[in-house]
Order: sequence, then structure tokens, then C-alpha cells
Amino acid sequence: MSDLICSLTTALAAAALLAGGAVAQTDPAPSQAAQVTAAPAPTLSPALSGERRFLTLPGFGRVAYYADPRGTGRPLILTHSVNAAASAYEMKPLWDAYAGTRPLYALEWPGFGGSDRPDIRYTPELMAQALTALVAELGGEVDVVGLSLGSEFAARAALAEPRIRTLALISPSGLGEPRNGTQQASERDGGSRLYRTLDTVGTPLYAVLRTRPSIEYFLSRSFRGPVNEGLIAYSLETARQPGAKNAPLFFISGVLFTPDAYRDLYSKLQVPVTVLYDRDGFVSFERLPLFDAQPNVTAVRIEGTDGLPHFEKLPEVRAALDAFWAATR
Repeated sequence: MSDLICSLTTALAAAALLAGGAVAQTDPAPSQAAQVTAAPAPTLSPALSGERRFLTLPGFGRVAYYADPRGTGRPLILTHSVNAAASAYEMKPLWDAYAGTRPLYALEWPGFGGSDRPDIRYTPELMAQALTALVAELGGEVDVVGLSLGSEFAARAALAEPRIRTLALISPSGLGEPRNGTQQASERDGGSRLYRTLDTVGTPLYAVLRTRPSIEYFLSRSFRGPVNEGLIAYSLETARQPGAKNAPLFFISGVLFTPDAYRDLYSKLQVPVTVLYDRDGFVSFERLPLFDAQPNVTAVRIEGTDGLPHFEKLPEVRAALDAFWAATR
């Protein structure tokens, strides 16, 4: 992920120069306790089949999720990653694979997809709160799948919500060695200064990030083969919604990452966990062997993939998930 932040920060600097923008040094990032300034509701086409529903998160607004309650067994919640154009579409192969076989839900993190996108401070705690709110809405035990940075939010929620029965983490962030970069906020102030810099020129930066060449480039680093055209198209659509830059700026500044996710989140998990991984252009897995050594953790390598294995090796991913869930019934 350090390469990603470096690339995005470079793009920001270029955008700032092109815009002739000055860097603000004193204005604080919006406070979570401050009055929420809501962006207009997104008018996105559906990312997935099933019904798009909303829950209300106090102090934030509406959080979107997709629901297909058909089937039997423990409900499954899918959660996407976080990037400049993230949405539940990132989980579409798994959604299509499991729809109708068990109760199925897909959460869209605050600030992304069909969720509200107000101009507030986005934090890991806010994201975890959205997931625990959905679990409370469903009212019983659930299995959760997290993707990339969404895995950190899912782990944080699982530490607070006992009804999260299992976690499956796909190419999770936070298992590399803690160092400067996006596996920890790169500033001593937790990334707030960098956020202020980004926010000053956020509009021209985001205008660059949401172009097709930019989206294709960053997605190409998560595919071993051709990038999925549907994912490109939906990423372009979601990146053009009102308020779309608000949450991604906190991601780019590193604020949404837990400084040491392995120590503070993953190593504390007691529920059954499986990690699906291979190579990833944005995260590393130096501490995966330590995590895998815990008695509640298994790791399965999905070879020939680069961060989105469920798009390129769906049968292998599904076999690994089914075996994991069968062992935890």
C-alpha cells in the first residue's frame, strides 16, 4: 500500500500545481462530532442483484446494503475494499455465487457506493460501527467476508460484536511490517496534516483519480489477467456521484488504516478466521505466518492472483470458503 499512497500523493501534487492551489496548514479536518453536511443522495444503478436497503447510523446518515434473504443457514455479509472508487460491485462474483443458497447481504461502507457521502471525518471506528449496525439489524450470528482494507474494519467489528461468528479475509491489509505508508498513518498526527493538504486540492486530485485511465491502472494492479470490464464501468459511475471524494481523501491520507492492525486487531481475534491471498500490488504479508500460527486461523494461497482472486479464480476461492465454513458449523 505504500506504493499506492506514493503514487496518489504524487498525483495530488501534480494536480495541486496544475490548479495553482496553496496548501492549507491550519484548518482542522472535519470533526466526527461536528454537524454533518450531507452530500446529495447517490443515484447509482444497483451494483448487485437483490434489494438495496438502508440503515441509519446516528451522527452519519444512511448506510446502504444489499439483501437477498433466500436460502438457509447462517447469513453471510460481504464487505468491499476502500479506494477512490469502491463499492459492493467488488464483491459481485461472490454475491452471484452464493445468492439463493444462504441469506446474503453486502454492506457498502460509509462514504462509498449507495451510502451517504457527507463531508465529515471518516475513521476506522465509523466503518466498524456500520458493520456492527448491520449485524444488529439482522439479529443473529453471521459470517463476514472482508476485502483488503475492509478486512481491518471487519476485524475491528468482530472484536466488539460476538454475533460475528467467522471472518474470511481476502488479501487483507495490515499484515505487513508496520512502517511509514498506508499500513499506518504516515504522519505523527495520524495523517491529519496530510489530509488537510489533500483536502485543499481534493477536487482536482479526485478529478484525476476518477478518470478511466487512472481507474484502469489501479485496478490492473489487482488483476493477473485483463481487468473486469463491469468493474471498470461501475467504478467510473460510483466515482462520479456527489460527495465521492470525501471518504477517499481520508483513505489516501492513511487515516483509515490502523497503525498496527496485526497487533491491535488481528492477533486479538478469537473467532475462526481464514485468509485468502497470493500476491498483491498494494499490501504485503510478512506477518501472515505469525497470524496463521494462531489456532483459530488458516491461510489459503489462491495462486495466480493479485488481490481480487474471486474475480479470476472463483472456483478456488469458493472451495476454500466452503471448506472453512463447513469446519466452523
